[in-house]
Amino acid sequence: QVQLVESGGGLVQPGGSLRLSCAASGFTLDYYAIGWFRQAPGKEREGVSCISSSDGSTYYADSVKGRFTISRDNAKNTVYLQMNSLKPEDTAVYYCATVGIATMWPPAIYEYDYWGQGTQVTVSS
Repeated sequence: QVQLVESGGGLVQPGGSLRLSCAASGFTLDYYAIGWFRQAPGKEREGVSCISSSDGSTYYADSVKGRFTISRDNAKNTVYLQMNSLKPEDTAVYYCATVGIATMWPPAIYEYDYWGQGTQVTVSS
């Protein structure tokens, strides 16, 4: 059974850090580009970051550039999102997703096929 499971979310104070994990089961992540998305209440889902399957190229949304770092550990079949200097506006449910074949970079959201169930990140004092 193909499955993506996010973990690592929680409540953190502004300026704090969290590391999200996206673990895959039922398939190997090696051949997929992986993206992180987030969705805040009442807002559309937005792309946060992604990492390619081939050369490790990365992409970051302007809102997180310099604060978030995406990485992958193919041996553990897991992708991570290190989030530093968190702000209240980073509060959202965070999702990871896979792209088998991307026709553009960063991939369009409709190109993502498998999605995790999401993990809540709340940044508040």
